[in-house]
This record gives sequence, structure tokens and C-alpha cells, in this order.
Amino acid sequence: MTGPRVAIITYSTKPRGGVVHAMHLAEALHRRGTPVHVIALGDPARGFFRPLRAPHTVLPAPASAPTLEERVLDAVEALAAGLERLAPGRFDLLHAQDCIAATAGLRLRERTGIPLLRTVHHVDDFATPALVECQRRSIVEPDGVLVVSRTWRRTLRRDFGVRAEVVTNGVDAARFRRPPDADGARLRRRVGATDGRFLFLTVGGIEPRKGSLELVEALARLRRCVEPAPVVAVVGGHSFQDHGPYRERVLARARELDVAMGRDLVLLGTVPDDEVPRWYWAADAFVFPSVKEGFGLALLEALAAGLPVVATDIPVFREFLVPGEHALLTPPGDPEALAEAMASLVRDPRERGRLAERGPALAASYRWDETARQHEAVYARMVALRSRRGA
Repeated sequence: MTGPRVAIITYSTKPRGGVVHAMHLAEALHRRGTPVHVIALGDPARGFFRPLRAPHTVLPAPASAPTLEERVLDAVEALAAGLERLAPGRFDLLHAQDCIAATAGLRLRERTGIPLLRTVHHVDDFATPALVECQRRSIVEPDGVLVVSRTWRRTLRRDFGVRAEVVTNGVDAARFRRPPDADGARLRRRVGATDGRFLFLTVGGIEPRKGSLELVEALARLRRCVEPAPVVAVVGGHSFQDHGPYRERVLARARELDVAMGRDLVLLGTVPDDEVPRWYWAADAFVFPSVKEGFGLALLEALAAGLPVVATDIPVFREFLVPGEHALLTPPGDPEALAEAMASLVRDPRERGRLAERGPALAASYRWDETARQHEAVYARMVALRSRRGA
């Protein structure tokens, strides 16, 4: 093993974008010989949502508190206490993947001087002053800040006065590549996508930034103009935040529009990790109506699987998707335009084929090994800078 000893820190072991990024980055660094160790909050007996092929420690997560502010602050305390036990003398650099991890890392830096690097995947819409300030400090006070898109680099410069460096995201393209003998019949039967019903897949659960309400509105429009009515299957849904009120609003709107749960809209929740690629292979198309994303890892997975994609026309997606070439892009918050784009895929197999053909090559250009190489350069530079300052 060569290079700085790096602790990659994340708030969870669940399949959320920042956690997935941290795990793939750590595995790529480990393969390349960089001394890396992942530290996360979770259930030590269960570990991560999938086997992590890099050194790691799972610290016991605190019991769930009734408010988001309490949950965040309790998680900071638990992670900070764990870092105090694990990190001193073992690592040359702390790399935090979220607000909680960065806040805990700042405490250790104050005591030991270990430099802290923060990756900002996106900025949360916190409401309480304590959480707003916690997030602000976690962005402006680390020794270095990374982002995975130019969009968020501009946002951090404008809103926080922080100069961030862009590193690319990645995807395990080989894992999601559709095999010639892929058979999605069993999964399609599970969600009722039989007898010619078109199956749209989306990933991320029911929450405001995923555009779930607009998706329900679009699905209701589709049911009136497409026969037989399509099915939308939703994979995922774990979140540290409480989206219960929004979820109830979405489900109430679905009932008003006669969009039946389990028939038209199927909420699968978190599925086993080895089942995730099979859902991409079973689907006919991918729909991703997000109004805000850090990058959109699920889009890369869908492209790697050769799925035609409908997504929202937000700046972060424009960084790697060419409208009409890699995906159909619709204005965010516009269910009518979303429904029209989804209907065009249902009706036009040639358009589906054209879009699907271009996806795998684009996804294959986003490699975790390249992501790791970029991080190694940042790590070396930060540790060298600390050494010069110390001297």
C-alpha cells in the first residue's frame, strides 16, 4: 500500500447516492493500492447494504430520534466519538461524504490537526437554524471541498463563497450491462407488467426532490392516452430525512387521479443489491423526474443497462446527457411534458432503440478507477500542503 492513509467517512450504510459513491470510491482506491478505510454509522452486525470490498468499520448508529435536528446532531455525536477512538495516529487525511461526517471530522481536526476533505454531493434544504448552520460549517470550514458536477461547483461559489474542485462520478458498467439471456418475466409479473403493459422503472423513492408528485400526475395522463396503461415501479426509498408528509400528499393525489397503488404505481422499497440490475433489465424504460440531484448515479446505471431514458432538463443532467441523443429531457415540475415524453417512448419502438443504443457507451466512460485516480491526486496534494505548513 502506498500514498496517504485516508479515512472515508459517511453517515450511513444504506443505499443512498453519497454512500454508494463512497463505497465504490473506496473499493477502487483499495484496488489501486491506496491505504483507505471506510467509517460509517449503522448496525455493525449487518454491515453495509452490500459487501464492501475495502477495509471498513461500522460504528453503532444512535437510536432514531423524533426530529430531523435531533437525528442529525445525535449522528454527529456518535460519529465524532467513534473517530476519536479510531482515527488518531491511523490516518493522514479525513474525507467526509456528507454534512454529518464533515461536522464530526471538524471536531477531530480541531484536536489533532488531521486535514479534512469534504465532498458535497448536494445541499440539503434544512429548515431549522441549527441544521442550516451545521450544513454551512460543513461546507465552508474543511481544508478542501470536492463536488461531482460543475453545477454544484457554481452553486457553492455563489451561495457559500467556496471554491470546490470537480471530480467525476462513476458506474460499474459491467455490472449493469444487460446480458443476452436476461429474462425479466418474473419481476414483471411481480409488478403486474404483463399482457403488453409497458414498464417504467425509477429509483430513489417518494420524496420532493425526486419529482414524485409530478410522476403521479404524468402517470394519470398516460392512463388516459396509452392502452394498456403503463406501470411505474419505484425502487428505493430509504432516507435519513422524514418525507412522510410529502409521501402522504403524493399517495392522496394518486387516489384522486385513480392511479392505483400496486397496479399502476408499485413501491418496491429497498430491494436486495443483487436484484437491482435485474430491475433495469426487466424494465422497458427509465424515468427520472428529479428537480434536484447531486449528479444522478441511477441515470448512469440505466444507461449502462441500455434503457431509454426520460429525465428532467436540469443543469446537472445537461453536463453528461445530450437531449434527444442520450435521453428525452422535459422541464422540471411539468407533468404534462413528462407524460408526453413517456408516451412517445411507449408508442415508438424505434425511438426507444435509438436512445438505448447510445447509453452503454456513455456510461462506460464514467469509470470508478478514473474517479479514484483523481482523488489520489487531491489526497497527495492536501497531505503535502499540510507537511509544508507543519515544517
